[in-house]
Amino acid sequence: MLPEPADARSRAGGLTVGVALLGSLLLSACTTLGPDYVQPPGGAVADWQGGSLEQSRARAFATRLDEWWTLLGDPALNALVQEALHHNHSVRTAGLRILEARAQLGIANASRYPQLQQLSGNALQTGQVRDGPDPHFIRYGLGANLGWEIDFWGKFQRSIEAADASYFATLAQYDDIQVLMAAQVASLYVNIRTLESRLQISRDNARLQERSLAITQKLFKSGNSDELDVQQARTQYLSTLSGIPILEASLRQGQNALSTLLARAPGPLPEMQAGTGRIPHATLTLAAELPADLVRRRPDVRSAERLMAAQSALIGVSEAELYPSFTLLGSVGLSASSLSGSATTLDWGVGPSFKWNLFDHGLLSNAVLVQDARFQQLKENYLNTLLGAAREIDDAAIGFAKNEEQIALLEQTEQAARRSLDIANIRYREGMADFQRVLDSQRALFSQQERLVSSRGNVMLSLISLYKAMGGGWQQGRHRPLLDEQSRQEMQSRSDWGPLLTDPLPPADAP
Repeated sequence: MLPEPADARSRAGGLTVGVALLGSLLLSACTTLGPDYVQPPGGAVADWQGGSLEQSRARAFATRLDEWWTLLGDPALNALVQEALHHNHSVRTAGLRILEARAQLGIANASRYPQLQQLSGNALQTGQVRDGPDPHFIRYGLGANLGWEIDFWGKFQRSIEAADASYFATLAQYDDIQVLMAAQVASLYVNIRTLESRLQISRDNARLQERSLAITQKLFKSGNSDELDVQQARTQYLSTLSGIPILEASLRQGQNALSTLLARAPGPLPEMQAGTGRIPHATLTLAAELPADLVRRRPDVRSAERLMAAQSALIGVSEAELYPSFTLLGSVGLSASSLSGSATTLDWGVGPSFKWNLFDHGLLSNAVLVQDARFQQLKENYLNTLLGAAREIDDAAIGFAKNEEQIALLEQTEQAARRSLDIANIRYREGMADFQRVLDSQRALFSQQERLVSSRGNVMLSLISLYKAMGGGWQQGRHRPLLDEQSRQEMQSRSDWGPLLTDPLPPADAP
């Protein structure tokens, strides 16, 4: 083989150096377009002191809110909440969205590397209609292509930022569904206990009114009373009985709703057979954080803020499309055939390229404006979420405080109604009062007992709403696996998830 001429070697060397210099220039000149995200201030609640919650602090003591439902002192409730957090389908779906976000983040991170990495090959049997030997032969080909678009304007970096923020938004949504689930289980539990207590009161009053009916019937038969007393007693007794089926239906519906949250078939819950009608009771406990900080740590607020951060990065991705893209290309190919005496050829090439959508007629520039408008919408949504969170806290705090005040008055009222009925029964039996006084006293006692039980349930529901509004209950979820063992094995058998299925979540105290 003849030696390559010196000028050819010089030109090839100069080309290689030029390509290297151009690549170095592109890498060193990279910039990042679009705004750098800065978390906005808290708006109207930036310095919020807590309102009604702040007024309640004098009657509360500080504690962690990780498992606030344990403060109600009901083992059955504790077990049901834990079961829901492990088995509820909405919680598990939220965990699967985290796995999806992890995979999306992996796709975004792949843009750091050459986008085109292609290996191709072929072996074709060909033929020619011609005279001579061996009209058929096999042609072989093997090639590799490499293309690496330089992140000159930060498009890929912004895409990674958007995927990262979206991942943490999904994580916050996973936290939020656990807050909602714990509150829903506890609320349904209290509603069921309240309905059980109301049923007990209705049945007790029905028995009391049945005895009154028997007394009036006896007096009527002996001629010491008229039929009016009998019919009035029967009316009140039957009226009380007629309300029991409605309460029983509501009780079963509440049990079905709670069973569904637990991923069970509808029906009564064996765990609740003990303690029928006993409404949990607890005092208020507050976190040591300032109210404004408490609002910002709520999972739904964190989700709204991370979605805003992801959208901010997408502005830079869209803006990068306005400018030319620079790509380093490389290829190598090997070709040969089975023809005797045929040559084997090796081809290669390397060099830069660029692409620029120069005349877009507003297509790309308006796309930037679309992304910017979406960011501003998410900012308004974030500020509105902050306001809504503060309102929920204040509403629940004032509801809890005022329901507690009402309880003290209703307990006295119930005692007075009970004493009034005792006096009315004595005066009626002694002939010093008519039966209407007894009926009025029975109705008053029944009404006050129902109000008292309902208010006790409302106190606990307000307390549960307050803990939910403060965003308590998601922290322990960071230590639980996202999937149960059966689901993990099922997904791993379908696809190679690697460590994504088992990687731990960030701890609750991570920034």
